[in-house]
This record gives sequence, C-alpha cells and structure tokens, in this order.
Amino acid sequence: MTAARVMQLDRPGEPLRDVTHDIPDPRGIDLLIKVAACGVCRTDLHIVDGEIHRQLPIVPGHEIVGHVLAAGAEAADFAIGDRVGVPWLGGTDGTCFYCRHGMENLCDGPTFTGFTRDGGYATHVLADSRFCLRIPDRYEDVEAAPLLCAGLIGYRALKLAGGAERIGFYGFGAAAHILAQVAKWQGRRVFAFTREGDERGQAFARALGCAWAGGSNEAPPEQLDAAIIFAPVGALVPQALRQVRKGGRVVCAGIHMSDIPSFPYELLWGERSLLSVANLTRTDGHEFMEVAAQAPIRTRTTAFALAKANEALAALRSGAIEGAAVLVP
Repeated sequence: MTAARVMQLDRPGEPLRDVTHDIPDPRGIDLLIKVAACGVCRTDLHIVDGEIHRQLPIVPGHEIVGHVLAAGAEAADFAIGDRVGVPWLGGTDGTCFYCRHGMENLCDGPTFTGFTRDGGYATHVLADSRFCLRIPDRYEDVEAAPLLCAGLIGYRALKLAGGAERIGFYGFGAAAHILAQVAKWQGRRVFAFTREGDERGQAFARALGCAWAGGSNEAPPEQLDAAIIFAPVGALVPQALRQVRKGGRVVCAGIHMSDIPSFPYELLWGERSLLSVANLTRTDGHEFMEVAAQAPIRTRTTAFALAKANEALAALRSGAIEGAAVLVP
C-alpha cells in the first residue's frame, strides 16, 4: 500500500471526509504506525462540532493502537513491529516553565494528537516516539483503544480526587466505565450519576460494581468524599458540590464544558475544592498502563469501520454508545 486512507475534518460542523493521502516517511523522533484501532472520544466531538478550535483540516483521533512500520533515525524505545499506543498529548516544547517544573500536561507549546497533529481516524499515522506508550498484552487492539484517553484522563482525574473512599462519577460513558472498575479494584465505592431516566446506563453501572446508580438530579444514599464530572455539563458542578462532604473535592475531567451557573458560596464553603484536569503527563500514561496490566478492566466497545466514523460520532453525540466506540481501518 502506498496511500493512507483518512477521515478528515475540513470545517467545523461538517461531516468528516474520506480522503487518500500519501503515506509519509517518518523523520527524526517519529514513528510511522499502521493503525489497528482508534477510539472515538468526546473530545473528538468537541473538535468536530467546533467547540474547541485549532488548525484545519485535521484528522481526529487520539486513542490509537497500532504497530510500528518504520522509524525515524532518532526514534527510540520501539522496534519495527512493536505494538504502541498513541495518546492525546503528542509532544511538548520541553522548555517552558511547566515542562521544566514537572507539569508537562500544562505545556505552553504542546502538540495534541488529532487536534494540532493528524490523528488516528486513518490507516496510518505519524507519532512522536517519546510520547507513545506500551500497552499490556492482555488487551486486544479494539479493547485497548479506550485506555488511551478515557482511561488515561480518567486515571489522572482519579489521582486528583485523592484518597476518596466514596466517589461519584457524573456521566457514565467511556471514561467512567473504565475508572469504575479501577476504583472498585482499589477498594473504593463508586456512585454513578447518569442522565435522568437512563435506566439502561444505571444498570450498566451497577453491573460494573457501582454501589449505587441514579440520575444526576438525585442525591446518593450518603455523602461523597469526591466527585468527578465527566459529562460536559456545567450545571452538574453545583449539583456535585451539594453531594460532597466538607473537605471533599469536585474534579471536572473534560476539555470543554458548558458554562457553570452561579451558585451560593455555601456549596463551596467547608473547604470543599473545585478543580479541573488538563491533559496528561507521560508519567500518568506509564502509571496507568501498569494499573491496566493488573486491574481486572474490561472495556465495553462498539466497533465501526473507519468509513463509518461519522456514524460513530453521531452515536456518541446521541448517547447511544454503551462504553466506548472504536474505529477499525
């Protein structure tokens, strides 16, 4: 094969376009990867819908599993044929204040896979070898894809939630269904909040071991030590604060959220904390893959052919996906 097939976004709000590109030669630190699977993330929806903006045209996709076909002269750590994972954080400048102080996730000059650099809605992709990850052998390609963002960002959010024993997840999609299994394995109790009336989603959460599941408008049977908001809905912030005990935390785990409505200070008072998650570090990635190798995680996936990327995005947008959608070239 001398050409790569990609699903390309030309303008926000328009369907992705099926395009053929020449397969590039990797240079320097890059790897050329033949894509085996690429997860469909809510961040991809924000990009396609124009809610977050960078360069266009762009090939979305940052939950990439594939095999190394070729490597640039300066690429290290991976050999031809190795299976690799490519996450959202695709590169950093290495020189800014944040990179120099162990906070590369906040880099001032970052590269983001599928946002500032072409991603995995494709048959082939280039990636910086320094930011690629090894995936535990126990996971098949499609099963592994959601680990690369839903799992990674969820894991960073879980770390920021501290040692919470009773933890609430608002929005029970790709990230929450993975992190519920991790949290249970860690000995925590998970309280799942879904869209009002989503009995199917609540049953899914209970089947994964959640201690309780209900609508986001409901109160759990006991106060929470922390809550993580995965849904991009600002109105959930005051709702979550109401359910968190004094000294507890509410973590907003998305890259985009609708406006947070005003709320009385008493909801924050009592040394409650409200914070956000931004991207991930390579350390997060390596740590989570070690966890994924040990914890009994089973991702629930729905596979779509690469050419059906627009259908996969529509299904995610409508809430029709249980777990995660994954594209297969």
